[in-house]
Amino acid sequence: MIFLYRYCRMLEEGSFRGRTADFVFMFLFGGLLMTLFGLFVNLVFLGQAFTIMLVYVWSRRNPYVRMNFFGLLIFQAPFLPWVLMGFSLLLGNSIIVDLLGIAVGHIYFFLEDVFPNQPGGGRLLRTPSVLKAIFDTPEDDPNYNPLPEERPGGFAWGEGQRLGG
Repeated sequence: MIFLYRYCRMLEEGSFRGRTADFVFMFLFGGLLMTLFGLFVNLVFLGQAFTIMLVYVWSRRNPYVRMNFFGLLIFQAPFLPWVLMGFSLLLGNSIIVDLLGIAVGHIYFFLEDVFPNQPGGGRLLRTPSVLKAIFDTPEDDPNYNPLPEERPGGFAWGEGQRLGG
């Protein structure tokens, strides 16, 4: 839960700042892909894989952050998912869940950040407009004229004539 909270927060405050609909779309895309892949490897509990997906996306978008793992290992952020998978292996857990999270995170990262910057590439993942309408705040209309009840005292403060001029 701490990993989920921490990396969700860092993603939302960092690369998804002001793009809530894109953040929700990443959740939906990752959840759908993980569910489909989970059916093939017979996994039903995908919470850890989802957390690893978020860690993977964050680590790839922050490649120069130095990490410290229990004071023993110092490494760059892109290696964090692999270090966590190695730690799971040391604890005797199955690494299928970690590999699933890394695979889904890599697919999202590739389609969102790598492929659009390649020659002949383009954005294949587009946030649906319905999500943008629900989650993103609309841009301010420069021609908006507030109603009189929205003006303090009913007056157009600051729109008058200069005195003595």
